[in-house]
Amino acid sequence: MALSFTPSSAVHGSSLYSSFEQPKAAQFGSSQPLDRFNLSSAAVKLSRRRCAIKPLNAEPKRNDSIVPSAATIFAPEVVEKVEEEDYEKLAKELENASPLAIMDKALEKFGNDIAIAFSGAEDVALIEYARLTGRPFRVFSLDTGRLNPETYKFFDEVEKHYGIRIEYMFPDAVEVQALVRSKGLFSFYEDGHQECCRVRKVRPLRRALKGLRAWITGQRKDQSPGTRLEVPVVQVDPVFEGMDGGVGSLVKFNPVANVKGDDVWKFLRTMNVPVNSLHAKGYISIGCEPCTRPVLPGQHEREGRWWWEDSKAKECGLHKGNIKEEILNGNGNGAANANGNATNTDLLVNENVMNLSRPGIENLLKLENRREPWVVVLYAPWCQFCQAMEGSYIELAEKLAGSGIKVGKFRADGEEKAFAQQELQLGSFPTILFFPKHSARPIKYPSEKRDVDSLLAFVSALR
Repeated sequence: MALSFTPSSAVHGSSLYSSFEQPKAAQFGSSQPLDRFNLSSAAVKLSRRRCAIKPLNAEPKRNDSIVPSAATIFAPEVVEKVEEEDYEKLAKELENASPLAIMDKALEKFGNDIAIAFSGAEDVALIEYARLTGRPFRVFSLDTGRLNPETYKFFDEVEKHYGIRIEYMFPDAVEVQALVRSKGLFSFYEDGHQECCRVRKVRPLRRALKGLRAWITGQRKDQSPGTRLEVPVVQVDPVFEGMDGGVGSLVKFNPVANVKGDDVWKFLRTMNVPVNSLHAKGYISIGCEPCTRPVLPGQHEREGRWWWEDSKAKECGLHKGNIKEEILNGNGNGAANANGNATNTDLLVNENVMNLSRPGIENLLKLENRREPWVVVLYAPWCQFCQAMEGSYIELAEKLAGSGIKVGKFRADGEEKAFAQQELQLGSFPTILFFPKHSARPIKYPSEKRDVDSLLAFVSALR
């Protein structure tokens, strides 16, 4: 990620700041840091710790091949004790606040010690909100070395539009070289994206955040119901550490957590903000080029990321704290209550959709001459992609009612997953199968277009 600085002629709350001579700093490209502001202890309280102020680049000794921390500047040599801040209370106070108000509070509290994380997608809205506050702000981004050309061009447009310099963080060349030499350029298609993301994104981010006390992200609750549904507008970062080190040393602001994706786009159009040209080509969530593709009708926006993997935890590691322990370690059945029962609300509940049990789906598999053909979806209630297609599948069932084609569903996660993978061709959720009238083997729907017209065309071609 990269950090950027913007000047402002209207700095709010100037009485809260006292300036001092800017120390020399290592620079990223042509980035020029702003004069540093020293927030008074009355205005800023560090999270959940009492600690002396230390240099921004104070961290364990690293290999010389590791690039310096984003914001490699030095704090004043003044030891100051600060009071603990109750960020859960602040989150409640700001829960119904506008993104602009949340952004203003974040910049007011942390000044030059906070930065906006910019991915090159619709989170450009964060930069626009920061501009509207009239306060100085910084922007950083992670250049993984595998972004789309359109994203690099967009970075340049944003810098010119706002008159800023984004501070880019890069992966360690030695680590990337070792990964590629040992496993190839596209190992993530075979053994998952986590290792590559850890080298190219998570570790550079960790170095960047060691130079900050807070950061600002574009997470929204509706982006990924499986992992982001409970994202608060402000929190103590559960995964990463800030400049003072230790648990609770970094604060995370999510100003658009409660904003719907459509409303973000209305804001961008209204304010005439530049956007990544990939959005016009069907891309919604944008990451690295090999791991991002356009979404199709009926698909959730996160389905364009790591599409070859299971959908329950589609995070690259930057927001790993969103993923609940039961998803990381369990069967993917969702949270369980004290009695061990899954607490997820079931999906696809409709009088025209039959709920098949394990014996029911096994009997359907055994029949070589069925009285009628069947369409069956293999699903998991916690899967955001299953949730996204619920409406179109129910509409399909309603259109097929009385046609002689049965429509059903089979919950294929948890204890049923191994069976579904072995016997029902389950690759990822949702998987749609057509059981012909005179054939034992079901036919797997090959497309990821899950709108009702595409599903009807599939059924009509095989009935």
